[in-house]
Amino acid sequence: MESTVLPRLPRTPAIRLAERYDEEVEENAGLDSVLGKAVAILRAFRVDDQSVSLAELVRRTGLHKATVHRLAGDLVTNRLLDRVVGGYRLSGGLFELGMRASVERNLLEVAMPFLQDLYERTHETVHLGVREGQEVVYIAKIGGHRQARAPSRAGGRMPLHCTAIGKALLAHSDSTLRKEVLSAHLARRTPHTIVAPGVLRRQLTKIAETGVAFEHEESAPGINCVAAPVFGAGEELLAAISITGPTSRFRPEAHVAPLRAAAAALTTTLTRADRQRAGR
Repeated sequence: MESTVLPRLPRTPAIRLAERYDEEVEENAGLDSVLGKAVAILRAFRVDDQSVSLAELVRRTGLHKATVHRLAGDLVTNRLLDRVVGGYRLSGGLFELGMRASVERNLLEVAMPFLQDLYERTHETVHLGVREGQEVVYIAKIGGHRQARAPSRAGGRMPLHCTAIGKALLAHSDSTLRKEVLSAHLARRTPHTIVAPGVLRRQLTKIAETGVAFEHEESAPGINCVAAPVFGAGEELLAAISITGPTSRFRPEAHVAPLRAAAAALTTTLTRADRQRAGR
Protein backbone atom coordinates (compact mmCIF):
# COMPACT_ATOMS: atom_id res chain seq x y z
CA MET A 1 0.00 0.00 0.00
CA GLU A 2 1.38 3.39 -0.95
CA SER A 3 1.81 5.93 1.81
CA THR A 4 -0.47 8.93 1.66
CA VAL A 5 0.96 12.22 2.87
CA LEU A 6 -1.40 14.07 5.18
CA PRO A 7 -0.93 17.79 5.83
CA ARG A 8 0.30 18.94 9.23
CA LEU A 9 -2.08 20.97 11.35
CA PRO A 10 -1.18 24.68 11.50
CA ARG A 11 0.28 25.49 14.91
CA THR A 12 -1.33 28.76 15.93
CA PRO A 13 -0.29 30.57 19.15
CA ALA A 14 -3.41 29.18 20.82
CA ILE A 15 -2.47 25.64 19.86
CA ARG A 16 1.10 26.12 21.11
CA LEU A 17 -0.21 27.44 24.43
CA ALA A 18 -2.57 24.47 24.73
CA GLU A 19 0.28 22.09 23.94
CA ARG A 20 2.42 23.53 26.71
CA TYR A 21 -0.43 23.17 29.18
CA ASP A 22 -1.22 19.60 28.15
CA GLU A 23 2.42 18.60 28.12
CA GLU A 24 2.68 19.81 31.72
CA VAL A 25 -0.28 17.57 32.57
CA GLU A 26 1.38 14.66 30.75
CA GLU A 27 4.63 15.24 32.65
CA ASN A 28 2.73 14.98 35.92
CA ALA A 29 1.32 11.67 34.68
CA GLY A 30 4.83 10.24 34.24
CA LEU A 31 5.33 11.01 30.55
CA ASP A 32 8.07 13.46 31.41
CA SER A 33 10.11 13.51 28.22
CA VAL A 34 9.69 13.71 24.49
CA LEU A 35 11.32 10.28 24.23
CA GLY A 36 8.86 8.82 26.71
CA LYS A 37 5.93 10.14 24.73
CA ALA A 38 7.35 8.86 21.45
CA VAL A 39 7.87 5.41 22.97
CA ALA A 40 4.31 5.48 24.32
CA ILE A 41 3.06 6.08 20.78
CA LEU A 42 5.12 3.20 19.37
CA ARG A 43 4.03 0.85 22.14
CA ALA A 44 0.39 1.75 21.52
CA PHE A 45 0.43 -0.41 18.39
CA ARG A 46 -0.89 -3.94 18.90
CA VAL A 47 -0.03 -7.19 17.18
CA ASP A 48 -3.02 -7.27 14.85
CA ASP A 49 -3.07 -3.58 13.95
CA GLN A 50 -2.81 -2.85 10.23
CA SER A 51 -3.02 0.88 10.91
CA VAL A 52 -4.11 3.05 13.83
CA SER A 53 -5.85 6.39 13.50
CA LEU A 54 -4.64 9.55 15.20
CA ALA A 55 -7.72 9.58 17.42
CA GLU A 56 -7.08 6.00 18.52
CA LEU A 57 -3.42 6.75 19.31
CA VAL A 58 -4.60 9.66 21.44
CA ARG A 59 -7.04 7.35 23.26
CA ARG A 60 -4.47 4.60 23.83
CA THR A 61 -1.66 6.84 25.00
CA GLY A 62 -3.62 9.45 26.92
CA LEU A 63 -1.52 12.17 25.29
CA HIS A 64 -2.91 15.37 23.83
CA LYS A 65 -3.95 15.20 20.17
CA ALA A 66 -1.53 17.92 19.08
CA THR A 67 1.33 16.16 20.87
CA VAL A 68 0.57 12.83 19.20
CA HIS A 69 0.21 14.50 15.80
CA ARG A 70 3.55 16.29 16.13
CA LEU A 71 5.50 13.30 17.47
CA ALA A 72 3.93 10.90 14.98
CA GLY A 73 5.14 13.23 12.24
CA ASP A 74 8.65 13.12 13.67
CA LEU A 75 8.49 9.31 13.85
CA VAL A 76 7.43 9.21 10.20
CA THR A 77 10.39 11.42 9.27
CA ASN A 78 12.71 9.00 11.08
CA ARG A 79 11.15 5.91 9.42
CA LEU A 80 9.75 4.51 12.65
CA LEU A 81 6.15 5.05 11.52
CA ASP A 82 4.52 5.18 8.10
CA ARG A 83 1.66 7.58 7.42
CA VAL A 84 -1.08 5.70 5.54
CA VAL A 85 -4.73 6.15 4.65
CA GLY A 86 -6.59 5.95 7.92
CA GLY A 87 -3.69 6.80 10.21
CA TYR A 88 -0.27 5.29 10.94
CA ARG A 89 1.48 1.93 10.94
CA LEU A 90 4.82 0.76 12.29
CA SER A 91 7.62 1.20 9.77
CA GLY A 92 10.38 -1.12 8.56
CA GLY A 93 12.88 1.13 10.28
CA LEU A 94 11.86 -0.44 13.58
CA PHE A 95 12.63 -3.90 12.18
CA GLU A 96 16.06 -2.73 11.10
CA LEU A 97 16.78 -1.37 14.58
CA GLY A 98 15.52 -4.56 16.19
CA MET A 99 17.87 -6.68 14.10
CA ARG A 100 20.79 -4.60 15.40
CA ALA A 101 20.13 -5.67 19.00
CA SER A 102 23.46 -7.46 19.40
CA VAL A 103 22.69 -9.89 22.22
CA GLU A 104 19.49 -11.28 20.71
CA ARG A 105 20.91 -11.22 17.16
CA ASN A 106 24.06 -13.14 18.13
CA LEU A 107 22.01 -15.64 20.12
CA LEU A 108 19.61 -16.15 17.24
CA GLU A 109 22.41 -16.61 14.69
CA VAL A 110 24.05 -19.32 16.79
CA ALA A 111 20.78 -20.98 17.80
CA MET A 112 19.03 -21.13 14.43
CA PRO A 113 20.72 -24.32 13.12
CA PHE A 114 19.81 -26.13 16.35
CA LEU A 115 16.22 -24.89 16.16
CA GLN A 116 15.96 -26.02 12.55
CA ASP A 117 17.38 -29.45 13.39
CA LEU A 118 14.90 -29.78 16.25
CA TYR A 119 12.04 -28.86 13.94
CA GLU A 120 13.17 -31.44 11.37
CA ARG A 121 13.28 -34.12 14.06
CA THR A 122 9.86 -33.32 15.53
CA HIS A 123 7.93 -31.38 12.83
CA GLU A 124 6.35 -29.43 15.67
CA THR A 125 6.54 -25.73 16.50
CA VAL A 126 9.90 -24.74 18.00
CA HIS A 127 10.52 -21.56 20.01
CA LEU A 128 13.53 -19.70 21.35
CA GLY A 129 12.82 -17.23 24.14
CA VAL A 130 14.62 -15.00 26.60
CA ARG A 131 13.47 -13.45 29.86
CA GLU A 132 12.73 -9.76 30.23
CA GLY A 133 11.37 -8.86 33.64
CA GLN A 134 8.55 -11.26 34.45
CA GLU A 135 7.84 -12.13 30.82
CA VAL A 136 9.16 -14.33 28.04
CA VAL A 137 10.19 -12.52 24.86
CA TYR A 138 10.12 -14.89 21.88
CA ILE A 139 12.97 -14.20 19.48
CA ALA A 140 12.34 -17.12 17.13
CA LYS A 141 9.45 -19.36 16.14
CA ILE A 142 9.68 -22.16 13.56
CA GLY A 143 6.59 -24.07 12.51
CA GLY A 144 5.38 -25.90 9.44
CA HIS A 145 2.01 -26.26 7.78
CA ARG A 146 0.60 -28.19 10.74
CA GLN A 147 1.93 -25.95 13.49
CA ALA A 148 -0.13 -25.54 16.62
CA ARG A 149 -2.33 -22.46 16.98
CA ALA A 150 -0.21 -21.03 19.79
CA PRO A 151 -0.54 -17.37 20.88
CA SER A 152 3.23 -16.90 20.64
CA ARG A 153 4.99 -14.95 17.88
CA ALA A 154 8.51 -13.74 17.21
CA GLY A 155 8.89 -10.50 19.14
CA GLY A 156 5.87 -11.27 21.29
CA ARG A 157 5.63 -11.64 25.05
CA MET A 158 3.96 -14.02 27.47
CA PRO A 159 3.95 -14.27 31.28
CA LEU A 160 6.60 -16.54 32.78
CA HIS A 161 4.23 -18.53 34.98
CA CYS A 162 1.94 -19.99 32.30
CA THR A 163 4.34 -21.13 29.58
CA ALA A 164 6.80 -24.02 29.54
CA ILE A 165 9.56 -21.80 28.23
CA GLY A 166 8.76 -19.21 30.89
CA LYS A 167 8.77 -21.76 33.69
CA ALA A 168 12.12 -23.14 32.46
CA LEU A 169 13.56 -19.63 32.63
CA LEU A 170 11.96 -18.86 35.99
CA ALA A 171 13.09 -22.10 37.61
CA HIS A 172 16.72 -21.37 36.74
CA SER A 173 16.63 -17.66 37.65
CA ASP A 174 17.63 -16.21 41.01
CA SER A 175 15.46 -16.68 44.10
CA THR A 176 14.57 -12.98 44.22
CA LEU A 177 12.78 -13.15 40.87
CA ARG A 178 10.97 -16.35 41.85
CA LYS A 179 9.73 -14.69 45.04
CA GLU A 180 8.54 -11.65 43.10
CA VAL A 181 6.58 -13.79 40.64
CA LEU A 182 5.12 -16.08 43.30
CA SER A 183 4.05 -13.16 45.49
CA ALA A 184 2.41 -11.28 42.61
CA HIS A 185 -0.97 -11.94 41.02
CA LEU A 186 -0.76 -14.99 38.75
CA ALA A 187 -3.11 -14.21 35.88
CA ARG A 188 -5.40 -17.03 34.79
CA ARG A 189 -5.27 -17.33 30.99
CA THR A 190 -7.14 -20.66 30.76
CA PRO A 191 -8.93 -22.99 33.19
CA HIS A 192 -5.63 -24.94 33.40
CA THR A 193 -3.35 -22.01 34.27
CA ILE A 194 -1.55 -22.57 37.56
CA VAL A 195 -2.48 -19.64 39.80
CA ALA A 196 -1.74 -21.19 43.22
CA PRO A 197 1.74 -20.03 44.32
CA GLY A 198 2.41 -23.23 46.26
CA VAL A 199 1.67 -25.46 43.26
CA LEU A 200 3.82 -23.33 40.98
CA ARG A 201 6.65 -23.29 43.54
CA ARG A 202 6.69 -27.10 43.63
CA GLN A 203 6.73 -27.22 39.84
CA LEU A 204 9.68 -24.83 39.68
CA THR A 205 11.62 -26.93 42.19
CA LYS A 206 11.09 -30.03 40.06
CA ILE A 207 12.03 -28.16 36.87
CA ALA A 208 15.28 -26.98 38.48
CA GLU A 209 16.05 -30.61 39.36
CA THR A 210 15.14 -32.21 36.03
CA GLY A 211 15.98 -29.40 33.63
CA VAL A 212 12.67 -29.78 31.80
CA ALA A 213 9.42 -27.79 32.06
CA PHE A 214 5.96 -28.76 30.84
CA GLU A 215 2.83 -26.86 29.97
CA HIS A 216 -0.58 -28.43 29.48
CA GLU A 217 -3.04 -25.85 28.08
CA GLU A 218 -1.88 -23.21 30.57
CA SER A 219 -1.23 -20.32 28.15
CA ALA A 220 -3.90 -21.19 25.56
CA PRO A 221 -6.46 -23.96 25.11
CA GLY A 222 -5.52 -26.85 22.88
CA ILE A 223 -1.71 -26.78 23.15
CA ASN A 224 0.93 -28.68 25.12
CA CYS A 225 4.56 -27.69 25.43
CA VAL A 226 7.92 -28.82 26.79
CA ALA A 227 10.95 -26.56 27.33
CA ALA A 228 14.58 -26.66 28.48
CA PRO A 229 17.02 -23.89 29.47
CA VAL A 230 20.11 -22.78 27.56
CA PHE A 231 23.23 -21.53 29.34
CA GLY A 232 26.40 -19.64 28.46
CA ALA A 233 29.83 -19.51 30.03
CA GLY A 234 29.81 -19.68 33.81
CA GLU A 235 26.37 -21.33 33.71
CA GLU A 236 24.77 -17.97 32.92
CA LEU A 237 21.11 -18.45 31.97
CA LEU A 238 20.66 -17.08 28.46
CA ALA A 239 17.46 -18.48 26.98
CA ALA A 240 15.19 -21.49 26.70
CA ILE A 241 14.00 -23.71 23.84
CA SER A 242 10.53 -25.22 23.61
CA ILE A 243 8.52 -27.59 21.44
CA THR A 244 4.77 -26.98 21.14
CA GLY A 245 2.00 -29.05 19.62
CA PRO A 246 -1.78 -29.54 19.72
CA THR A 247 -3.24 -31.59 22.55
CA SER A 248 -4.97 -33.86 20.01
CA ARG A 249 -1.67 -35.53 19.06
CA PHE A 250 1.28 -33.89 20.85
CA ARG A 251 2.66 -35.64 23.93
CA PRO A 252 5.39 -33.38 25.34
CA GLU A 253 6.95 -36.16 27.43
CA ALA A 254 7.84 -38.02 24.20
CA HIS A 255 9.97 -35.08 23.01
CA VAL A 256 12.18 -34.63 26.07
CA ALA A 257 15.21 -36.42 24.60
CA PRO A 258 15.58 -34.38 21.38
CA LEU A 259 14.83 -31.16 23.29
CA ARG A 260 17.51 -31.85 25.89
CA ALA A 261 20.00 -32.74 23.15
CA ALA A 262 19.32 -29.48 21.29
CA ALA A 263 19.54 -27.36 24.46
CA ALA A 264 22.78 -29.08 25.53
CA ALA A 265 24.37 -28.69 22.09
CA LEU A 266 23.42 -25.01 21.93
CA THR A 267 24.76 -24.48 25.46
CA THR A 268 28.09 -26.06 24.47
CA THR A 269 28.35 -23.92 21.35
CA LEU A 270 27.49 -20.68 23.17
CA THR A 271 29.91 -21.46 26.01
CA ARG A 272 32.71 -22.13 23.54
CA ALA A 273 31.95 -18.88 21.70
CA ASP A 274 31.93 -16.92 24.98
CA ARG A 275 35.33 -18.33 25.96
CA GLN A 276 36.79 -17.61 22.56
CA ARG A 277 35.65 -13.98 22.78
CA ALA A 278 37.03 -13.68 26.31
CA GLY A 279 40.39 -15.01 25.14
CA ARG A 280 40.86 -12.45 22.39
